[in-house]
Amino acid sequence: MLYYKINQVTHKKFQTIFNLLLRLYKNRQLSRGLSSSCHNFTLSYQPIAQSEDNMAAHYFIYLVIGIAFLFDFVNGFHDAPNSISTIVATGALKPIWAVVWAAFFNFIAFLFFHLKVASTLGAGLANPDVITPFVILAALSSAIIFNLFTWYIGLPSSSSHALIGGLVGAVIIAAGINNLKLLGLTKVLLAIVISPLLGLLLSALLLWLVHLFFSKNTKRTSHWFKRFQLISAALLSLGHGGNDAQKTMGIIAVTLFSANLLGPTFYVPIWIVISCNLVMGLGTLMGGWRIVKTLGERITQLNAINGSIAEASSAAVLFAATYLGIPVSTTHIVTGAITGAGTKNGLRSVNWKILQKIVLTWFITIPCTGLIAATIIAIQRLI
Repeated sequence: MLYYKINQVTHKKFQTIFNLLLRLYKNRQLSRGLSSSCHNFTLSYQPIAQSEDNMAAHYFIYLVIGIAFLFDFVNGFHDAPNSISTIVATGALKPIWAVVWAAFFNFIAFLFFHLKVASTLGAGLANPDVITPFVILAALSSAIIFNLFTWYIGLPSSSSHALIGGLVGAVIIAAGINNLKLLGLTKVLLAIVISPLLGLLLSALLLWLVHLFFSKNTKRTSHWFKRFQLISAALLSLGHGGNDAQKTMGIIAVTLFSANLLGPTFYVPIWIVISCNLVMGLGTLMGGWRIVKTLGERITQLNAINGSIAEASSAAVLFAATYLGIPVSTTHIVTGAITGAGTKNGLRSVNWKILQKIVLTWFITIPCTGLIAATIIAIQRLI
């Protein structure tokens, strides 16, 4: 009876808290012609008789969802430097205001993007029927461990690929390699190589065009680009929130789906959408100052012009990937764009030793997190 009352109260609170945001989001999505099957805008409550086993199972689900939100939070502060490193390095904003700026646009990203990335991560990489709550717990735990380690040593690794690697490793041990979806994994693996190259090439091209047309008045150009950098940083944070937060959305949704709490059709409830963007925004507010120094200073020296170009290039690649439903790494893209911006002053202006360490981290991320998650599943089986 107590369990029933708690769920009634929780349900009423969710309706009250999210009512205004639900209406805004619903109107935004319906104006784009989305079918109602893609999103469920009703927070319905159906009382169910609960046995002790069912209650324990539900508490475990809540634990997994809590850890998913922890990953989202860690993702926010771990990847915050992607959004603010250039704007801080160039002096366009003070660090505290840069973090607030990025956190705000991280949060409102759910108003601008469809949930294709969430669907890819929830059902496009592995058979949803074998993704149990414990598999998800192993994947999240491995990603959090790896993120905290790379944050501690100051290397910008990919939270996205850490999560994907953990999910792949857990599924292989728990259900077999045949339950992985080759097409979805191929898209992710290709994006590891293609997305930073696109960021690099686009950044180098835009910077070349800027110097071609605005080289006569460098001081005035720098002044205007310092203002434009506020817009480019906002777009980058918007792209980061749109792509990265959707990965946690997909994980939470598939957790509920695996526990038969979403019904027969996989979808992402609106409360998950808003919560994930909010938690990522809070994580961004915490910042990640160790990685800010690596991205903003140690790869190459940035000014207002090449800093804003790097941000705009990164945002363009992120927007395209999110539109296509491909979970990409903001870290990879931003690093590529900063490198492209630095090459305008010659190859020697880029710190290639630091870049080699970063790229090495990229390639070991999926194997490492996959191994950690597989170990967790193996230990669980022995217990």
